Amino acid sequence: MGLFYTGRGDKGKSSIGKKKIPKDHPALVALGDLDELNSLLGLVRAAAKRKALRQKIQTVQQNLFTIQANVAWNLYPKFKAPPFSEEKVRMMEKAIETMETAIRPKRGFVVAGADEIAAWLDYARTVARRAERSTFVFLKQKKISPSLLTYLNRLSSYLYALARFEAHKAKIKESNPTYR
Repeated sequence: MGLFYTGRGDKGKSSIGKKKIPKDHPALVALGDLDELNSLLGLVRAAAKRKALRQKIQTVQQNLFTIQANVAWNLYPKFKAPPFSEEKVRMMEKAIETMETAIRPKRGFVVAGADEIAAWLDYARTVARRAERSTFVFLKQKKISPSLLTYLNRLSSYLYALARFEAHKAKIKESNPTYR
């Protein structure tokens, strides 16, 4: 058996541990969205020139792996999922506040694309919102750390703040929609 594929086809099911789960199962939808977000953040990290941004993104990626483990392990109630602390949420909120203070952004939407890294972060923000929704759908009836869903909720705000901060650092003026 190969490491990257079995050669047998999956008949519309994926394995999580020893369980075969239909591909449209809410757990697999959430895991897929979280995986997509983590991969997209890998692109952002690879393209980032500033070491501080690369470190921030890598921290988020590590946290996403813990969240994915919590989602997957909810299919195995006898196992205990890795902890996810409220401290991670507080640290993210503090980082958002620090960036907000530094750049003093105006209220309103921003047209993405004035800066490449900021645009990638804006895209990651939208994927983070989808991942939050699909994870919520699966976990709303499960026993999980409330901080896990709070973290996913704050993540889109964090990515938005990072995008604005990166554009500010690059001295790029971003525009707002004109609604014309």
